[in-house]
Amino acid sequence: MQGAPARPAASTSPAAPLQAVERSPFAGVATMAGSGLSNQVGAAIGSFAFPVIGPLGVVAVRQYVAAAVLLAVGRPRLRSFTWRQWWPVLLLAVVFGTMNLSLYTAIDRVGLGLAVTLEFLGPLSIALAATRRRLDACWALLAAAGVVVLMRPRPSADYLGMGLALLAALCWASYILLNRTVGRRIPGAQGSAAAAGLSALMFVPVGIVVVVQQSPTLAATGCAVAAGVLSSAVPYLADLFTLRRVPAPAFGLFMSVNPVLAAVVGWVVLGQGLGWTEWAGITAVVAANALGIVTQPSQ
Repeated sequence: MQGAPARPAASTSPAAPLQAVERSPFAGVATMAGSGLSNQVGAAIGSFAFPVIGPLGVVAVRQYVAAAVLLAVGRPRLRSFTWRQWWPVLLLAVVFGTMNLSLYTAIDRVGLGLAVTLEFLGPLSIALAATRRRLDACWALLAAAGVVVLMRPRPSADYLGMGLALLAALCWASYILLNRTVGRRIPGAQGSAAAAGLSALMFVPVGIVVVVQQSPTLAATGCAVAAGVLSSAVPYLADLFTLRRVPAPAFGLFMSVNPVLAAVVGWVVLGQGLGWTEWAGITAVVAANALGIVTQPSQ
């Protein structure tokens, strides 16, 4: 997640600075597929714990798992950070927690496929805003048309849930921009690791309240931990591997499939079926991202 990428979602991973591409394309593609599927399956499994500990409890556990993984990998030297380095890390920590909380609450209200599709507008908007070509304006209009279809007025529409998904999109866009700043000022993954650790600390009181008030079951706790592992640890470690083997445009192109994966996982795992209009809206958003990447001029 190193800032306003020229191509949609091409650098939305903390592992983005490690893009020394090696020649193992098939391994890279397989890893990308596994990472995307893991992310969505993790969110689906986490939703099974919603009735017991709610989205807030699931997100708290996910933040703990993410912090454990990132701190182990990044090993930040916190005492050496200056205020110029600390302030974007602090903002990143807040955005990280808000992004996951708003997304998981949206999943609880509107379903996995719709929530992830609307959240995906964050990196897509950053990418399209970074260019000045008229063709990219067409892709932006295509994405906007998809959003209109997904958020059209109807009796069953949950606008609070959709609004939370759009908040997650705003947070993801902010996460990308802040990661660029953090990446410039702090070497390696130390900044992302510090932000994850701070975000986890912010959720410690939440975890205590959940334990006291909700009495989480072993099954609910296991689902929340699985969500943290599958949606945080596995994708992050997979991106470390993938970005060394797959060019950034190909990485971004594959990321555009995530809303489709989310919709399919929501249908298969959670029984959240979608109508043809919802599929049309998701397809429009995915196509806007994919076309934005494949039509980029060669560099």
